[in-house]
Amino acid sequence: MRVLLALGGNAMTAPDGSASPHDQRRAIEQAMESVADLIGAGHEVVITHGNGPQVGNLLVKNELAAHVVPPVPLDWCGAQTQGTIGFTIMNALEGSLARRGIDRPVAALVTRTRVDAADAAFANPTKPVGRYLPRDEAQKMIAFGQDWEDRGDKGWRRVVASPDPQEVLDARALQSLLGAGFVVVAAGGGGIPVARKADGELQGVEAVIDKDLTAALLAGQVDADVLVIATDVAHAVIGWGTPEAREVGVVTLAEMEQIAAEGHFASGSMGPKVEAALRFVRAGGPKSVITALDNITAAVTQDSGTVVVPG
Repeated sequence: MRVLLALGGNAMTAPDGSASPHDQRRAIEQAMESVADLIGAGHEVVITHGNGPQVGNLLVKNELAAHVVPPVPLDWCGAQTQGTIGFTIMNALEGSLARRGIDRPVAALVTRTRVDAADAAFANPTKPVGRYLPRDEAQKMIAFGQDWEDRGDKGWRRVVASPDPQEVLDARALQSLLGAGFVVVAAGGGGIPVARKADGELQGVEAVIDKDLTAALLAGQVDADVLVIATDVAHAVIGWGTPEAREVGVVTLAEMEQIAAEGHFASGSMGPKVEAALRFVRAGGPKSVITALDNITAAVTQDSGTVVVPG
């Protein structure tokens, strides 16, 4: 099967959220053991990944160095983190495959995602990124054209647009790599956000794109048989934190849409994952799965985890 695997942020950092280079390498090496098992089971794999902590680190560097060099925009941050995480995944996955006696080349593709320049998100930036700062420090970044909000006792925090992904522009290159037998890492962090100018040319934009929504879009563009959204829990849960909590297993698209409409999934955590799973199946995909990283092979072959199917 062709599997589009979306790795959550827990696969990129230490359990306590630490994102030092050492912690990132260790976390990615551990994650790639599960991915190598999936490839060893005979599946064709495309990997996407989050980049929130990594972009957060770059934003801190922007802030600390703003008096020396101008801060780089978010599209540049996305490109830089795609390169860093991509090469780290390549090294780790090649090692995991070699230990299993599997000879498969791995490639990382710097990937752009087109958004609509007229998306309403640009007129009302609401996605928080980076750290909290005192008002006087936030004002220095506002002077560079950034949007910051007063968050009360915590301080000020930057907010950016999070437009809906429209097209992964480099899907054809990805298809060529798949056809040549590569395992491909692509569309990290939701893809580098770009939009078309009035003359049709592309330009990077100050935005972040939800990685799971891009994964759903890309899964359709590369004709994936299954979209697997790997997170830190084995199932999506109805009634999380209540005595009535129960795991969601195999459900139809209509059933999951109803559950989501009832407000069971938080917008800052499970909500985007469920929406991505719904989008892929709604667009004609055979099935989506939300499950823990160490369960991904069973998720693909045995319908383990939260599985959304047509119907």
